[in-house]
Amino acid sequence: MPSNFFQGAYWLGVILASVIRVVYTRGYREMKIAEYHGTRLDLLLSAIPALGMFVLPLIYVLTPWLDFADYHLPMWAGWIGVALFGGALWLLWRSHADLARNWSPRLEIIEGHSLVTQGVFRYIRHPMYAAHVLWGVAQVFLLQNWIAGFSMLVCLLPQLVNRVRGEEQMMLEHFGEEYRSYMDRTGRLIPRLWR
Repeated sequence: MPSNFFQGAYWLGVILASVIRVVYTRGYREMKIAEYHGTRLDLLLSAIPALGMFVLPLIYVLTPWLDFADYHLPMWAGWIGVALFGGALWLLWRSHADLARNWSPRLEIIEGHSLVTQGVFRYIRHPMYAAHVLWGVAQVFLLQNWIAGFSMLVCLLPQLVNRVRGEEQMMLEHFGEEYRSYMDRTGRLIPRLWR
């Protein structure tokens, strides 16, 4: 099976992720923001992952410009990428479904915001970011190129570090001890195996 199959699997995953996001975020614009905690840095960093998940992969697939950085993995590695991307899509969908109307693309509290601790949030505090990390790892296996393959992880890391820290601070300020207790029993991006 040629690498084109795994590139196609990558783009199918991107389309499915986009559909999940659109379906679950349709009502966001009508929601009223109670507290805004965003910064210019956060806004800038939130734009960078698009370079790694869309722009560089498109350049890789549509032009020969990045061919010099290709690498070749065995076919089983491509299937690992498909499985990882499938897991990422499931986690992205489940995160949106569990958050419902508590989701926001920015560091903000929506009017009527509640602390979600059920579903996947019972095990990890940031499953949506974990889904994006899984996506980035899958990309390494599906787009076998040192630039396009690793671009999601490289572009996501600065935003991830900044956003998780800011989001947890915002939630502590808003929910106080309830969120601190939630932090004590859950993992940040990986389920905590002990309590």
